[in-house]
Amino acid sequence: MNSFGTVLFFTYLYFLLHDRFGFTDQSNLVVAALLGLCYAVASWQAGRLAQRWGYFTALKVGFCVMIAGLLAGSQLASAAGQITAAAVVTLGMCFTWPVLEALISEGETPDRVPHAIGIYNITWAATNAGALFIGGTLIMKLGYQSLFYLPAALFALEMALAFWLEKLPKPAVDEPSLTVASHAGGPAPRLAKSFQRMAWLANPFAYIAINTLLAVLPGIAAKFHLSPMSAGFICSLWGFMRFLSFIVLWRWTGWHYRFRWLATAFGLLVISFAAILIAPSLVVVLMAQLLFGAAVGLIYYSSLFYAMDASDTKSEHGGIHEAAIGVGNSVGPAVGAAALWLAPQNASMGAWAVSGLLAAGLGGLLWLRKKT
Repeated sequence: MNSFGTVLFFTYLYFLLHDRFGFTDQSNLVVAALLGLCYAVASWQAGRLAQRWGYFTALKVGFCVMIAGLLAGSQLASAAGQITAAAVVTLGMCFTWPVLEALISEGETPDRVPHAIGIYNITWAATNAGALFIGGTLIMKLGYQSLFYLPAALFALEMALAFWLEKLPKPAVDEPSLTVASHAGGPAPRLAKSFQRMAWLANPFAYIAINTLLAVLPGIAAKFHLSPMSAGFICSLWGFMRFLSFIVLWRWTGWHYRFRWLATAFGLLVISFAAILIAPSLVVVLMAQLLFGAAVGLIYYSSLFYAMDASDTKSEHGGIHEAAIGVGNSVGPAVGAAALWLAPQNASMGAWAVSGLLAAGLGGLLWLRKKT
C-alpha cells in the first residue's frame, strides 16, 4: 500500500504540473530535484529518530504527515501550493521506508533475512509497477483529485494496521545478532563492508536515472503523442521488469558478493537510460525499458541486501539507504535541468548530461572496486 500510494502520487504529480500549470521538462526536473533533496536530508534523520522512538511510533508519524500533505494539496490551486504539499508528503514518507526496511528483518533468524528482504522487494515492486501502469487511467477516469484522495485513504488504512500490528506479541529470536557471517555464507567483514560501499554508490545513480525518467514522462508522452493513460501503459514496462528481476534475485543467490553482476547492471543502466530518453522510436523505448528494469532491479536489491546484511542498527542503516536514494533523486534532475537551461535549443541535452553523469558513476564504481 505504501508503494502504490507514494508512486501514484509522485509519478503523476508531474503530469498534474504539466497539464494544469504548463510545466516543461526543465520545470518538472527542478521540482524533482527539490523533492529529492528534501528526501535525502530527512530520510537520514528519520532513520535515526525511528531507532530512538520505536518503529511503530515513527510509522504513525509518517502516515499522519503524508495524509495531512495530501489533503492540503487537494485544496490548493497554485503550483507553489502543490509543490509545498508534495514536500510535506515527502517529509512524512521519510518516516516510513527506513522503518519498513528495518521491520522486515527485525526478529528474523539470520538465515531468513535474505528471504525476508526478497519478499519485501517483490511486494513493493509489484505495487510500484501497478501504480505506474494504472495511474494514467485513474487520472482520466476519476480526475486529478484521485492523486490525493486515493493515497490518503491507503495511508489511513496503513495507520490502522500499524496500531494493530503494534499490539501483536513480538516473536522470540533465537539469534538476535544478525552478523555478516551468518547472513551470507561467511564473507569476511572487510569484503562485506566493501560491497556495502559499492552498492551505496551504485544505488543513488540508479535513482538518478529513475527520478529523471519520471520527471520527464510528460515530455516523453508528448513526443510520442500519448495520453496519460497510454503513457502509463507503455512507460511502466520497466517497473514490471524490475519486479521480475526481484523474483529471480530472491530465488537465485549466485549474485551475492559477485562484483561482475553489479558492474554489468551499472553498464546496462547507462545504455538503457539514454535509449529511453533519446530514441525516436517507441519500439526502442520499450526494448530499452527491459534492460533498464533489470539493471535498476539488481542495483537496488544489492544496495538493500548489503546494507541489512552488514548492520545491526536496522532503521538507521535503512535511513542511510533511503538518504542515498534521495541524493540520486535530487542530483539527476538537477543536472538535467541545468543542462536544459544552458542549452535550451537542444531538447535532448538534459538526457545526454544525465547519461554522462551515470557513466561517471560507473567509473567511480570501478575505481572503488580497485581501491578496496
